[in-house]
Amino acid sequence: MPAAPSSPVPAVLAKLGPLHQYDTGRLRAHLQCAPDPRSRRGRWYPLVGLLLICACAVVSGARTITEITEWGQRATITVLELLLGIRRHLPGRRRAPSHATLARLLAALDGDALDAAIGAYLAERDHTDAGATGFAPRPAVAVDGKALSGSAHRQQRHRHLLSAVTHAPTVTLAQREVGAKTNETAAFRPLLEPLDLAGAVVTFDALHSVKDQVRWLVQEKKAHYIAVIKGNQPTASAQLKALPWEQVPVAHTVSGTGHGRRESRSVKTMAIAANLGGIAFPEARLALRIHRRRQESGRRQTRETVYAVTSLDTHQASPADLRGYVRGHWGIENSSHHVRDVVFAEDASTVHTGNAPRAMAALRNLAIGRLRLLGADNIAKTTRAIRDAPEHAVWIWGITDSPLLPGT
Repeated sequence: MPAAPSSPVPAVLAKLGPLHQYDTGRLRAHLQCAPDPRSRRGRWYPLVGLLLICACAVVSGARTITEITEWGQRATITVLELLLGIRRHLPGRRRAPSHATLARLLAALDGDALDAAIGAYLAERDHTDAGATGFAPRPAVAVDGKALSGSAHRQQRHRHLLSAVTHAPTVTLAQREVGAKTNETAAFRPLLEPLDLAGAVVTFDALHSVKDQVRWLVQEKKAHYIAVIKGNQPTASAQLKALPWEQVPVAHTVSGTGHGRRESRSVKTMAIAANLGGIAFPEARLALRIHRRRQESGRRQTRETVYAVTSLDTHQASPADLRGYVRGHWGIENSSHHVRDVVFAEDASTVHTGNAPRAMAALRNLAIGRLRLLGADNIAKTTRAIRDAPEHAVWIWGITDSPLLPGT
């Protein structure tokens, strides 16, 4: 129900949730798994407390380490006590950690350990793909990469991250740093190894369509896959285009309007048999052809045809489901990458020291994932509502089981 006018919680936050009892303390427990990179001498603040400040600041819309520091300076004594264990009777100690303290910590953090802790925290919630219809819904996970454009510095190239992101809601379950986009293939298996993918559908593009990895995904991880084939796989692309699609009726169509344009999509599926020219994909059962038409106001109509292969069979997924999975894979760009760039200005960030670029990206994934799981449909609007009172961020993370009154 919407918040009453006198409620300390803004209406946009009152729509989230509910925050369950088991949420209390979960984030703190997972962050304790990350090793502390600092020397034992001179530690004023516990590692988990500093990470909780970062998480609260980022979910409040903080884009830089400076803004994280400022969030801590605005926080009340009550909030800092909850996060750091600071007591009012400790004279001479800073109320909140300095910019230098936070910057050194984020640069020195173990990126793999931080991503593992955040992924485990987000994975505890049910990630059912709500877009599947007609069959038992399967969770769907997209493997996709993103460059941190602003992290380049002098002779240092920009950082590149490979992520495993659920389709609906959009939650990053795992993330790894790779040297360059061409190295994404080598990171595919280590990225997915820790995840429970049994029965899930993993979507990826042709860059990751390596026979051994696809076979491992199906045979060892017990997952299904949908591989979108593009021009960088010329042989497979030619094989799929050469199939007798003109003899196959359209199995599913959908159309809609929005954002000043009208779109329609049609789906054809074809069983892959040994006599169809040997499509070079292990465990492949179906070939897909998705044709999209887009008409924008005042512009010419555009058309696009996409081909894919999948290990799902006709009795395991309908044509509508398959279209939804492919579209869900494309949607990661808008639901995750676009949010990180627009709301959190990730591409504009010039943080480049040590592991700080990756740590900041992990904190953004954490904030987006938490808000998505709580039902937020507008991340920018929600972060603005949280930003107005630091007490609300503490509640969002389940550090308290009820909202704090502003100023306490």
